[in-house]
Order: sequence, then structure tokens, then C-alpha cells
Amino acid sequence: MSPAFDTLLVANRGEIACRVMRTARRMGLRTVAVYSDADVDARHVREADEAVRIGPAAAQSSYLDIHAVIAAAQRTGAGAVHPGYGFLSENGDFVAALAEAGITFVGPPASAIAAMGDKSAAKARMFDAGVPLVPGYHDADQDDALLEREAEHIGYPVLLKASAGGGGKGMRVVEFAEAFQAALDGCRRESRAAFGDDRMLIEKYLTQPRHVEVQVFCDTQGQGVYLFERDCSVQRRHQKVLEEAPAPGMTESLRREMGEAAVRAAREIGYVGAGTVEFLLDADGSFYFMEMNTRLQVEHPVTEMITGQDLVEWQLRVAMGEPLPLAQEDLSISGHSFEARLYAEDPAQDFLPATGTLQRFALDLDGAGLAATQVRLDSGVASGDRVSMHYDPMLAKLIVHGDDRQQALATLNRALAALDIQGVTTNRDFLQRLATHPAFAAAELDTRFIEHHHGDLFAPRHYSAEDYATAALVSLHQLGREQQSHSPWDRHDGFRLNSDNTIRIALSDPTRQDDDDALVTVEGRQSAPGEAWQLRVGDTTLAGSLHPIEGDAVAVTLDGHRRRLQARLVDGGEIVMVDPKRETRLFWRRLDAIDHGRQEAESTLTAPMHGTVVTLLVAPGERVEKGMALMVMEAMKMEHTLTAPADGQVESFHFQAGDTVGQGDVLLEFAAVEDSGE
Repeated sequence: MSPAFDTLLVANRGEIACRVMRTARRMGLRTVAVYSDADVDARHVREADEAVRIGPAAAQSSYLDIHAVIAAAQRTGAGAVHPGYGFLSENGDFVAALAEAGITFVGPPASAIAAMGDKSAAKARMFDAGVPLVPGYHDADQDDALLEREAEHIGYPVLLKASAGGGGKGMRVVEFAEAFQAALDGCRRESRAAFGDDRMLIEKYLTQPRHVEVQVFCDTQGQGVYLFERDCSVQRRHQKVLEEAPAPGMTESLRREMGEAAVRAAREIGYVGAGTVEFLLDADGSFYFMEMNTRLQVEHPVTEMITGQDLVEWQLRVAMGEPLPLAQEDLSISGHSFEARLYAEDPAQDFLPATGTLQRFALDLDGAGLAATQVRLDSGVASGDRVSMHYDPMLAKLIVHGDDRQQALATLNRALAALDIQGVTTNRDFLQRLATHPAFAAAELDTRFIEHHHGDLFAPRHYSAEDYATAALVSLHQLGREQQSHSPWDRHDGFRLNSDNTIRIALSDPTRQDDDDALVTVEGRQSAPGEAWQLRVGDTTLAGSLHPIEGDAVAVTLDGHRRRLQARLVDGGEIVMVDPKRETRLFWRRLDAIDHGRQEAESTLTAPMHGTVVTLLVAPGERVEKGMALMVMEAMKMEHTLTAPADGQVESFHFQAGDTVGQGDVLLEFAAVEDSGE
């Protein structure tokens, strides 16, 4: 069949825009990106055949501007628009405006979006379609006293939800009657701010439910199928963190029952395209309709991995008027898949979004011994990209596949360790803690998983002597790489004539700066280059060696125990070590030697370690002699005095007392002078 359109505009950004454009190009379509001022150099813009600016950074004035998006489509001759997810993907007015402009919307009709957009009305329609519902109140009367009486009738705890809501906004759990009114007021405020609508519905709050959703697909010929289920129970603030398919413990009869209920829900509203019907699955096997997302879901790749189908291609073909590629009996499940959402955020700071420049962003599959068929990284960023404050902080999705759940989980942990991310704080370590938690490994899942295991997931980390010895080996290896000269007179790595090579390394956990035990000294002794190091950490002595493998992968051997991990040094004197169980970050510096050779040849003085400027000991313009103290830095609770590398004059300081500096930062401008000989 000839395509109904040959140019596709993607009205979104980030990883979903890149994902859609890759599939569209494979199908022979031209791709058009739209971008705001904050995304001028974004990856989705770079990868598109064409790109059109649609407004300033604020989403309301760019990605949510219906007229600007349609104007971009008309300007480039795009015959269809794919909305991705978020932004305009579930906006019925947008769908209607596209239809009026003669442009195909890759998604359901506006009537289907409207039917599921009002959660109270959707519940009523699902009841008529025979889809099981959670006990609750969904009617139009919104009197506060009536709502409180309904909550009492349902029985606490109850869940208050914005009728027009989504994404966890306007949603609160109420544990007892005394808290109801305050929770209702808060939900109404959030709902008005987010959706311009403060109508609420009430549902019985199931104490240990699982969040299981079913992927459905319908075409314009009236055919509908389900592509099985996903378990999305691991959430924080009603936002999904880890997803998997198929759902653990699912029987064939329950899978069929849920799948058929999901297709009935879609047909009830005349659905077309990809959609997700979300259910709560109780411990007794009962399931209840929660809502339907009338778009492609963030977690759709796990369904693709277990079915071998490209759901974006299915979307485009259905939008072209083609029938569904496969019937229900042709679909089957192969293996198991996980998806981890990688966010620019700091879990230790209540998941506050993080910004900055991604100095490095890569996945070292070879170093981790993984194949491309096992791992997929859907990303909207690349090394050098800026992560701004304007949009959702999700950077990428890491998706893995295995023959069974155990194998897929092991692959997920190896793939998380193989991610090389520098410059921006992410939730990678938190994802590792989740994925390696015994309860998660045992598939003991419910929607309050993170809450139940908060103590384990956020426990402060205490490192062993082996951890510190491993970090010391990484820093010693780096010192060896920096050694360029073979002359013993030029060496700065601890060489001593007729004596062991001895170096002392200070290591500090950046998350425990107020803990006196956070600073650890490792003494390394080496009889001859290439031989094993004798590493003393407190009262423990270990024989250790490090050998590079590929990329950032290294093999570390301590007392005969060899293990493989990813290890790298980043700006500011930080060591990052990642294995399939966890991420370790430690600051390091050498205690027994500072190399000023390079500084003597330059007109600058650079910071030998990451730290804080304590005080400046001289003033700009002052003449100093070689060895004279210029400034004091503090690192790892220890002060270090930096001295003049030669006779000269201090031109200017780049930092002041209290400033934080990174290893290698230029601290001051220094003009050396020749000795007059007088």
C-alpha cells in the first residue's frame, strides 16, 4: 500500500522524538523536528531531516503551542504528526485542529481521548463495558461533605484523584477521616493548577496492589489486539521507575482475562492506534481498571523486546490506514525484559532535578561483555549536551532482554554498570540499589515498594578495606599513566633508589563529609614496576594489581580475588567505580608528593586536588620568592598550602576564600622572573 504521507513531524523532544524518527526513516519517511530556544542543539534536532523553531524555552509557548506546531507541519509539507508522549499527545483540541488542517494525527480520534480524559466519565463507560472497577465514587456531585461521606462508606484508606488528572498530580492517599478535608483541599489546588479542573474521584486504596498494564492496539477496520502486559509497580510519587514484561507470576488465564478486558475498554470508546489500559492487580488475583493512557507509553520498549514488534511502526502503519500487522493468535511472548528510567536528579536530595553539561554519556557494551541484542539505550542526549531546567529530567531509558527474569535482571545490572555518565548527577546508583534489592530479585512487588524498603534503599554506604584498596589501585594506575619520563630523576610516583616505591593516597566519601571516619589513607608499596602493590588500609594489608581490559573496564585483583568493574577518574579528583551491584564515588589525592614541575614552566598555578579555598596569603601584584606560601586549600578535612613555583609576581587570583575548585583548575596568574644574580 502506498503511504498516505511521506513526511512525518514529531511534536515532541528527547528520547521519544529520536525513537520515532529512527523508525520513520527506516520506513522511508522524511522526518521533521520541532524545537524551542532551549533545544537549538538538542539531539532530536540534529537527527531530523528538517527542524523548525516553534518558540521560547517555556513549554507553554513552544511544545504546547498548537498553532506553532501545525504551522511547522504546513511549512515543511508534513502529512502527519506523531505526538510522542506528554505535551500534546492526549490533547483532543490538537487532534481536532490537525484534522481541520488536513494533517493525520498518529494516534486515536479526539473522541477517544475525550472519553478517557475525564476519569469519572471513563469509569462509568468501563462499568458499562464490563471492565472491573475499584470500589469508589465517580459521580458529578462534588460537595465536600458528600465526598467525605463517600470516603467513609468506601472505607479508609482511600485514594483521592483529580478527575481530569494524570502523572500523579492532584492525587493523595488519605489514611483516616481526620486527614480527609486537608487532603481534599490540597488535591483541588493541584488539580486546578495543573488541569484547570478541580473535580475529584475517590477510590478504595488497595494496600499491596501491583500496577499491571496491558498494551492494546486497534486499527481503522475495527480489529483490536493486546500485546500482553507490563508490571510497573516500582514507583515513587506515582511515577514509574522500573518496568518489566511480562508481569511476574502471571498465569495464562489471568493474562487472557486482563487482555480481553483491555481490548473491550478500547473498543468501547472507538479507539485507534496504540493505547495502554492500566489495572491494579490485588494479591488474590482480582484486577481493577484504573485508567487508560491514550498514547504510546514511556515503557513500551519492554513490550517490543518480548514480542519482537516495533510499536512505533505499528502506529505509523495504522495511521496510514493499514490493518494491524498481526492477529491475536500470531502474537507470543519470548523471554523477559526490564526498563530502567535514567533521570538527571539527585535521589539523596529528595530526587531534586539536576542540570549541567553531560561531559560524557555512553554505554560501554564491549567493556561489560554485553551484546547489542541484549541491551538497548533509548536516549535523547549525547556527550556534550546541556541538561536544562525547562523539561522533564529523563535522559534515557535502558532496556534489556534475557531468556528469563533472572537472566534479564543480571543483564540490567551489568548494563547499568556500563553506563558512563559524567557532568550531571543521575539516579543510576539508586536504580542499581533497586535492581539488586533481594525483594525485587524475588519479584515481591507492589506500588509501595520504595516506601516499604526505604531504609535499605537510602541507607548510608560504608566502604570496606577492599573498596578503598580498589580505589587506591585506580589512582595509582592513573599516576603510572601520567609518568612520561623513564629517568628516575624525573619520576614523581614515589620512586626511591634501593627502596620500595611508596605512595600514600587519601580517599574521602563525598556523602559523609561530616564523618571523621570518611577520610581514609591507603599506603601503597611496590618493590619494582609491574609487580603487585602491597596496600595497607588501617590494620588490613592486601596484595593488589589492576589491569585495563577495554574502554573503562578494568580487572582488579586483591589477595587472589579478581573481579571486573568499570573505573574512571573524572574532573575534580573523583574516582567512579561501578560494578553490577553498586556505584562507588570517592575523592582522592596524593599525600606525599605534589608535582610542581609543570607549574614552573607555566605562568599559572593549578589545584592539585578537588577542595575549597581557605585563605589567600598574598595580594595581587605582590612579589614573592620560590617556595613562599601563596594560598591555603582544604580537602578531605585537611589543609594544604600551595607555594610559589619560582621567584615572581602574583598577577591575579581566580578564586576567593570559600570557593570550591576542581583538580586542575587554574588558581592564579603568576609571572616568573629571572634571578638577576645580584
